[in-house]
Amino acid sequence: MSFYITTPIYYVNATPHVGHAYTTIAADILARHRRQRGEETFFLTGTDEHGSNIARVAEEAGLEPKEFVDRNAATFMEMTRRINVSNDFFIRTTDERHEQLVQEFLQRIYDAGEIYEGVYAGLYCSRCESFYAESELVDGNCPQHGIPPEWVEEKNYFFRLSAYQDRLLALYEEGSDFVLPKFRANEARSFIEQGLDDISVSRATQRWGVSVPWDPDQVVYVWVDALINYWSALAFAREGEDLRDRLWPEVHHLLAKDILKFHCVIWPALLMGAGISVPKQLFVHGYLLMDDRKMSKSVGNVIDPLELIDVYGVDAVRYYLFRAASFGQDGNISVDGLHERYERELGNDLGNLLSRTTAMVARYRDGKLPVVEGSAELAGELDALGGRVVARLDAYDLTGGLDEIWEVVRALNRHVEQNAPWELAKDEAKADELDRVLFDLADGLRVLAITLAPFLPETTSRILDALGQDAGLDWDHARSGQTRAAEGIAPAEPLFPRVDSPAAV
Repeated sequence: MSFYITTPIYYVNATPHVGHAYTTIAADILARHRRQRGEETFFLTGTDEHGSNIARVAEEAGLEPKEFVDRNAATFMEMTRRINVSNDFFIRTTDERHEQLVQEFLQRIYDAGEIYEGVYAGLYCSRCESFYAESELVDGNCPQHGIPPEWVEEKNYFFRLSAYQDRLLALYEEGSDFVLPKFRANEARSFIEQGLDDISVSRATQRWGVSVPWDPDQVVYVWVDALINYWSALAFAREGEDLRDRLWPEVHHLLAKDILKFHCVIWPALLMGAGISVPKQLFVHGYLLMDDRKMSKSVGNVIDPLELIDVYGVDAVRYYLFRAASFGQDGNISVDGLHERYERELGNDLGNLLSRTTAMVARYRDGKLPVVEGSAELAGELDALGGRVVARLDAYDLTGGLDEIWEVVRALNRHVEQNAPWELAKDEAKADELDRVLFDLADGLRVLAITLAPFLPETTSRILDALGQDAGLDWDHARSGQTRAAEGIAPAEPLFPRVDSPAAV
């Protein structure tokens, strides 16, 4: 089995915010999970670095475009490192290897007779580098950026998108899970049913971009250039190996809803035009909101994920983003919300469970954990957990996956209270019962660590280490009774140390 997961590549006209981290962490969770299941997994992220908007912002900053994108791409690479994602490659669209493959891709479509020369006249938003019909504007402004578009008229090359309407509709009819959630697939289908216009794939008045192979006086439209990264990266991401034949048929794209049209309509059609198979699946998620508004640099309501990490740690941020907002829907987040879940769920529910368990093993059993037969009822809950999490994550329900795991976290905390090991320790006649309860708790924590590993990779290793357990994370081990005997168990340091105030961010 193979699994290829991508994020959108992020536009480097500004520095990253928590919305960029959100999609990247989501892809990382899925990639880590698939690796646990033994699947060949490839995870791609990167940056989109061409277009008129880049050239304009670079000029305003007094920099050459390449100097500007090098500087800003570095901030996205730093974010990728700090949020602890396990991407296999980071693509930049200014990479010469990508640029050559963009030209090859467009040449294929041109040679097939699906690109022609014409004159474009229309409304264009320079911020998102997109054309809009008047009916798509909101109060005369770009629906994404709230600024009036400008009228653009120039000679371009056009892709015959209109000729792909029936094939795209058939794709949606045949592939019931081609785009998820279903209501996003319905949005894309509705857009197609309204009729498709041919789209411009080049710009005559721009210089910062990939040259059109048959007409070097024009550059490839930045959105077309950007979309091709998913296919091009596989050709050179691994030294001396072209992964396209093996991995492209298994590609899964993650994206936010504002770029649905490009990914769910235009991208499949371009691939058809180039004679390349369409993506296996696309998942469209909602926005992270603050005060019910989408985060935006222009609005000024963005959260810097690196500042949150400095205060709460990376795993807490990874956890909160998918606990607070149901993945796929819009969801409100706040620093106060992060602080509350950090204390109540991470610090108390999970962190305190490990602290109590290891402290009791250290105190009542001199740090020794023997292997005994555990509770059949608890074993049933642990054995069911792995399958439930798999079902959730295969459906991109990352929030639901955490819900399933937290049910077991709470069950283990109830197990402590109901069995009161501190009382059992007072009666030597109940030594076997005490051993059983302590083993139950250690075994449960080990299973939790494995199922939580995609979400909380640093915390997982700390849990297993505190319990004297092997660091292996194979999904087959996410079941009861796999805990091994251990010695030298000491009271664990707090997994999530107290943070005084969210105002620290």
